[in-house]
Amino acid sequence: MEESLTLIERIIAEHKTIRQRMQTLEQVANDVEAIAGLEETKETFMPGRFAQHQNLGKLREDLETIRQGIQEHFEREETALLAVFEEYGDKELSSKLHSLLLEHDDLKSRFAQSGKQVDELAEGGSSRHLWEASANDMRAHLSHTRKLLEAHAEIEQELLYGLRERLSQKKEKGSL
Repeated sequence: MEESLTLIERIIAEHKTIRQRMQTLEQVANDVEAIAGLEETKETFMPGRFAQHQNLGKLREDLETIRQGIQEHFEREETALLAVFEEYGDKELSSKLHSLLLEHDDLKSRFAQSGKQVDELAEGGSSRHLWEASANDMRAHLSHTRKLLEAHAEIEQELLYGLRERLSQKKEKGSL
């Protein structure tokens, strides 16, 4: 049971880290577009592609780091955490967790789509207006992904707190 409580605490902490990283990622995406606009204004005869590519490279790296971290996090939830819920939770808690786990595929797909959008922006070749429209689409997609991920994590947190409380009470009573 102690391992189960440790796992719950770890996943709660990971939710906080993921939320912070998503906010950073969104800021980098905003910076990419802002810098592109500044560079283009500064050098109207020569679009600021170099700075854009550097920032898009940073965005791509950050996105991949977060995607990998979320993949590992989801795997823990889908295996170890699910086992804890099935062993110690009631039917309602387990059912709610199963429903949340179904959202993982959609969230993973959204990260893959964001990666494609960054790659398309990095390829360049688009007119300034098309590039800016694509950059805005990418930013909106990332922003919506962050909001979905935060809502997902918030509901998971409630379930985790509920199961942690349940386990703590059982531990105190000595029934585990």
